[in-house]
Amino acid sequence: MFIAQELRKKNIAEYLLYMWQVEDTIRAFGCSLTRLRREYISRFDYSKEQLEEETDWYGNLVMMMNQERCREKGHLQINKVVMQQLEELHAQLLASPKFPFYNTVYYKVLPYIVELRNHGANHEENEIETCFNSLYGVMLLRLQKKEITPNTQHAIEAITNFIGILSDYYQEDKAGSLVIDDIKDN
Repeated sequence: MFIAQELRKKNIAEYLLYMWQVEDTIRAFGCSLTRLRREYISRFDYSKEQLEEETDWYGNLVMMMNQERCREKGHLQINKVVMQQLEELHAQLLASPKFPFYNTVYYKVLPYIVELRNHGANHEENEIETCFNSLYGVMLLRLQKKEITPNTQHAIEAITNFIGILSDYYQEDKAGSLVIDDIKDN
């Protein structure tokens, strides 16, 4: 909870990847708050009050995962909403003539997105979700200490740069300092 709160303020992309990892952690403990508390949360170096808050937070997530039927796969609605916000902002940035740098970075990463979508199981996901799925997949490979090919590394660097720029614009938008001119029909 404490990490999620901090990441949400600073970097929405890191927050979303963290939340996906939290979902997988909950799944790894069988969506059991008892097991999470005993085998995972108890290892945190927190005060008693912080451990209680963390336990409550995980308990709420477990309950939501059960209610939203994403115990085995998929993402919580709270995370889907963030993804949708990022996709909407992405579309607005692309449509605005005020962000040529963003467009340049997007078109540089687009071939990687197309390739990933062609090789992926879900051809219906949006481009931003494709980027996040690739970042999360490589994160998991690194955690497992598996090799990442130079081509994959190159693609991930470009995607990381692109998502980082989108994340920065998201923070600006949430702070109210991003102005995007909508294209108006004449």
